[in-house]
Amino acid sequence: MSTHVAIIGAGLSGLALALSLHQQSIPCTLYEARSAPLNIGGAIMLSPNALRILDTLGVYPRIRSEAYDFDHLYFRSPANTPLDTYEFGGASKYGYSGMRIYRHVLIRELSAMVNEAGIPIHYHKKFHRVISETSSNITWEFTDGTTSTASCLVGADGIHSAVRKYLYPDLEPKFMNAMAVTAAVPTAQLAPLEGYDLPVTIMNKTHGAFVIAPQLRDGSEVLIGRQKRSAQLDRDGWSKLMNDKAWCVEFLREGVSDFPEIVQRAVSEISTEKINLWPFYMVPKLEKWSSAEHSRVVILGDAAHAIPPSAGQGINQAFEDVFTYALILARCEKEDLGRALKIWQRGRQERVDKVLALNAQIDKRRMPKPVGEKDEVEDEQPFELGWLYKPDFAAMVDEWLARE
Repeated sequence: MSTHVAIIGAGLSGLALALSLHQQSIPCTLYEARSAPLNIGGAIMLSPNALRILDTLGVYPRIRSEAYDFDHLYFRSPANTPLDTYEFGGASKYGYSGMRIYRHVLIRELSAMVNEAGIPIHYHKKFHRVISETSSNITWEFTDGTTSTASCLVGADGIHSAVRKYLYPDLEPKFMNAMAVTAAVPTAQLAPLEGYDLPVTIMNKTHGAFVIAPQLRDGSEVLIGRQKRSAQLDRDGWSKLMNDKAWCVEFLREGVSDFPEIVQRAVSEISTEKINLWPFYMVPKLEKWSSAEHSRVVILGDAAHAIPPSAGQGINQAFEDVFTYALILARCEKEDLGRALKIWQRGRQERVDKVLALNAQIDKRRMPKPVGEKDEVEDEQPFELGWLYKPDFAAMVDEWLARE
């Protein structure tokens, strides 16, 4: 099977997919609705499973100097009483520490590597609709009226995926009635730290959680953020709220007197240039990630599954999607594409389901206990995370294929 993959979306997932396919000698082309690479957005957290993929692709050494390394996430009461500690990495145990890095830095380096590999990126090309799908190719149209044809079309275009509409015409992402506002402030503004280990989430029963997480290589900057329940808005509404910087600052400071002084210092001065707002959406568990008859259209990452943030695995699982997709496509070039994609989806869904189960355990552990109820013994034990942080993806794909 001679394969050329068209990728809709040149964000983190699409760019990583292009490099993964290139590594497997599978030609591909990227199409991005924006007119240039995305250069906005806050920092993201990468765990060892994703960093192993980025290292295999040659990306990790290029971003290392601009990232903040850490191994644990700490959860504390306003009085700094420990509530939970969650392992997010560890070089000796998992091969890599956890990493916080600005999204635009990662996109910059991924884009540069894609260009160096000679992989075409066409900007200002917004996917509109599929025109035809056959047993050998897929033809689609962009919003500018032009069309293109490839062997396979992959939607790496996020939770509001336009490509997903071809598989699920009536599906709309479900708003989770929550949103987050974040900002970035100098770490020196927090001093003294008063014994708080960072990154820390300070849990307040009245006002919810307040997050403080270092970023930049030397930790000289921290992300601060909090969530709140919210009514759903349309895209224009979210954009308007995001641009209301005074409201965002006011929200970050809401009820701050009920938090410890470290939080009060964190919100004392906030630059409106470093504020982000994120509405939380999810998609239901999908029966299929590829088109039914000919399997020429595939969705992955946020377009295919939604992972709540409890274990910090959203983008990390998207990287697993793209890397294993490239591996299984390379191993099954002479076999039935539909069968290969069913094997891939089943294996990936098992991983995603296991992450969702981990999320549920984490949420249960961090929820305040009713008065008089004691913690269960297992709630005090560290999670076993080797299955998540130390996978051998090539062996994993081989195992998926062998059991069919």
